Amino acid sequence: MGKIRIYTDESVNVTIAEGLKRRGVDAFSARDTGKLGLTDEEQLVYAGNEKAAVFTHDTDFLQIAARWLDEGRTHQGIIYCHQKRYSIGECVRKLRMLTSVLSSEGMVDHIEFL
Repeated sequence: MGKIRIYTDESVNVTIAEGLKRRGVDAFSARDTGKLGLTDEEQLVYAGNEKAAVFTHDTDFLQIAARWLDEGRTHQGIIYCHQKRYSIGECVRKLRMLTSVLSSEGMVDHIEFL
């Protein structure tokens, strides 16, 4: 089983991806990859091409995932957390734990709520 790669979209503070990297998680951000300004759907396509689950605070990704399911399209997983629910440190800890218990294969077409 493959480890989950995490791609943070532009709604997420870049320090979350940085914190994950420092803890050995394969994580990268929209800023790291020069993908700021892409539409949410383009972000999801990019993450899929990179075989990474998207971590986001943006509920639009949940709507896109539902539409894609109806259309028979696949994504590499979405991890959603309301922006004010957890601190940056708590997000990093919870995401790191997720990467230790879930596989990249298990995240395909899966939505995980922190």
